[in-house]
Amino acid sequence: MSALVLDGKALAEKTEQELSARIAALKARSNGQTPILATILVGDDPASATYVKMKGNACTRIGMESLKVEMPSSTTTEQLLAKIQELNNNPNVHGILLQHPVPHQIDERLCFDAISAEKDVDGVTCLGFGRMSMGEEAYGCATPKGIMRLLEAYGIELAGKHAVVVGRSPILGKPMALMLLNANATVTICHSRTQNLPALIKQADVLVGAVGKPEFIKAEWIKDGAVVVDAGYHPGGVGDIELKPLVDRVAAYTPVPGGVGPMTINTLIYQTVDSGEKKIG
Repeated sequence: MSALVLDGKALAEKTEQELSARIAALKARSNGQTPILATILVGDDPASATYVKMKGNACTRIGMESLKVEMPSSTTTEQLLAKIQELNNNPNVHGILLQHPVPHQIDERLCFDAISAEKDVDGVTCLGFGRMSMGEEAYGCATPKGIMRLLEAYGIELAGKHAVVVGRSPILGKPMALMLLNANATVTICHSRTQNLPALIKQADVLVGAVGKPEFIKAEWIKDGAVVVDAGYHPGGVGDIELKPLVDRVAAYTPVPGGVGPMTINTLIYQTVDSGEKKIG
């Protein structure tokens, strides 16, 4: 059988067209106002700078604005907290993104949690995580929320299915598991220290690889007909799952690149537009 390709790039492009129309309508009824995403880049990590630039470009493509905040690698926790508070208090800023990771001397969790809940469009605060896990209104963590949007767009049934998430990071594995649980899947969370990992993965109707190690999850561990979501990306264009042998025997899979990656930035922008509409509209 030929597997369904869960094309995140195509869905992100389609969503951008819809968001462009929403921005144009918002501008028309608000005297030209658009949602504004503030991006905070601390230090000079080239990969982080690239990600921030990509997020700014996505804003430009749909006709909304971004406010770029760049701070030196010597920035203290107190200085970063002050900047976040300034953006919280700015009525023209509708979303705040603190690019991860920050330099080692900064208390990253303290700074994430300083972001106002209504501007936490990247879904990184403990409050947002807690509200999401309880099924309350909150902006979901961008990557897992992007995965949920992708599964929904392709009509992947989750209710009653056994979902296995490999990875437990606070911004991917843990929120992913809770989002799947809220969608009525039965969820198993595994990680690099899980015993009998291949046997657990073999049970998955839906598998999410989020362990952060290139092709750590082997194709032979995955049963025929599963839905395979690879949230990893590593040099050489490979993810966390050995995908090539799977394309003819699973029901659906996310390609690497072009699957989960585009949905992360797209979800950040989508949630910023939502926040802007609530405030401006």
